[in-house]
Parts: sequence; structure tokens; C-alpha cells
Amino acid sequence: MIGTKHRSEKIKAVIRVATGNFLEMYDFMVFGYFAAEIGRTFFPKGSSFASLMLALGTYGAGFLMRPLGAIVLGAYIDRKGRRAGLMLTLALMSVGTVSIACVPGYERIGIVAPLLVVLGRLVQGFSAGVELGGVSIYLAEIAKPGHKGFYVSWQSASQQCAVVFASLLGFALNARLSAQEMSSFGWRIPMLVGCGIIPFLFLIRRSLAETEDFLSRTRHPSAREILRSVAANWRLVALGTMMVAMTTVSFYTITAYTPTFGAALHLVSCF
Repeated sequence: MIGTKHRSEKIKAVIRVATGNFLEMYDFMVFGYFAAEIGRTFFPKGSSFASLMLALGTYGAGFLMRPLGAIVLGAYIDRKGRRAGLMLTLALMSVGTVSIACVPGYERIGIVAPLLVVLGRLVQGFSAGVELGGVSIYLAEIAKPGHKGFYVSWQSASQQCAVVFASLLGFALNARLSAQEMSSFGWRIPMLVGCGIIPFLFLIRRSLAETEDFLSRTRHPSAREILRSVAANWRLVALGTMMVAMTTVSFYTITAYTPTFGAALHLVSCF
């Protein structure tokens, strides 16, 4: 009976953590899927190519913030706890998502519109910088001995579920709405869907228990100590960054850019 209850608590903890990670990846992917529509809304240039490049540049700006988020928020998680850190990253991602979904277009508020969108992407990237690592650490620390790999794999699994869900939602919208409707308001629907599930995620994440590994520590490193450690091991950090960059570039090229490329290719073939 005790074993069954303990197993149930572990499953619930994995679900609570993974669902928040799902939202992080969902919000990150949706922007890439609708980059063309976002470009026309916030970066109206004479050339559709220029608008698309500005939108993709804004998308890429989020990645520049991820290392900074990993260091700053990672230090926060090591000082304040895994639960507090995961709540903070969810709040930051929520702010970024809501700002992008609800900001009026360039035609209504001018240059303020793209500035707010860029700021929203920077906040999203800052949050995502530690969300994936924070989730992995939490899952590893609650895992049973000999099962750390299985527990941590749910971090990646939740990301792939987000990619599939965002893709299916985008496919459904493109099948039901015209190109003009997608550019006008359709691209906001997936963003608003992400906003709609935020309260639910806060509700289930706030019940997360702190990990026993963190509570058992008698000392937690300061931000200055963490920065010194990063500087002292800069070669290892640089090597790890380059290795991750290869897989990340391939992943986002396939999942985020390919739909945009396919849509542009379809338009060209129509003419």
C-alpha cells in the first residue's frame, strides 16, 4: 500500500513538472511555426522576405538569452530551491507568451509593437535557458535509484509532445482558415491557447514538493561562486555549448523552419 502511494506521488510529480516544460517548448515552437504571419503583423516591410527575416531574427533573439538565463536562474534554483525556480521560470514564460499574443500590430501602435514582441521573446528565452535544465535536475533528484535516466527522459518526451501538439494545431488552423485570416488573427489562436493553459499549470506546479536532495544540503552556492566555477571550467563549458549547438540547430531547422520553407515553396509553385 505504501509502495503504491509512493509510486503515485512520483507519477504526479513527473506530470506536474513535465506539463510546465510542455508549455515552455510549445510557446517556443509556435512562434517559429507562424513566423511569416508574425512578420507581416509586426515587421511590415516592402518585401515579404525582409519581414520574415526580421521575425526569424526575433525568434533567434530568444536563443541568445538562454545562456544568461541558465546562469542567473540556475543560481537562483541552487539557492532558493527547485520548486521556487520552476515556478519562476513558468511565470517568466507566461509573461513573454501573453505579451506576444496580445500586443496589437504595427499598424495600430507603430514601432512599439515590434519592440514589445522582441522583449517578449527575450523573456521567453531567458526563462527557457533554465527550464529544461531545472526540470531535468528535479526529475533526477526525485528518481528512484537506478531509474534516473527514465525519469529525466520525460523532460525530452514532454518537448516532443509539445512539438506534435503545436504542429497539429497549426495544421488544423491552416485547413480551416484562409491565408488572409491566418495573417489577420489566426496566428494568435495558438498563442492564446498557450495563455489559456497557464493558470492550470500554475495550479498543478504550486503543489510540487521540494526535492529531498536539495533539502538535505547544508550549503548552497552563491551566484558569484557559480560564475567563478563557469570561468574556471570555460573550456568544458565551451565544448558542451558547441556540442549542444549542433543538435539544437538541426532540431529547430527541421521542426521550426521547415513549415515556413514549405509554405513559401507552395506559394511559389502556385504561380
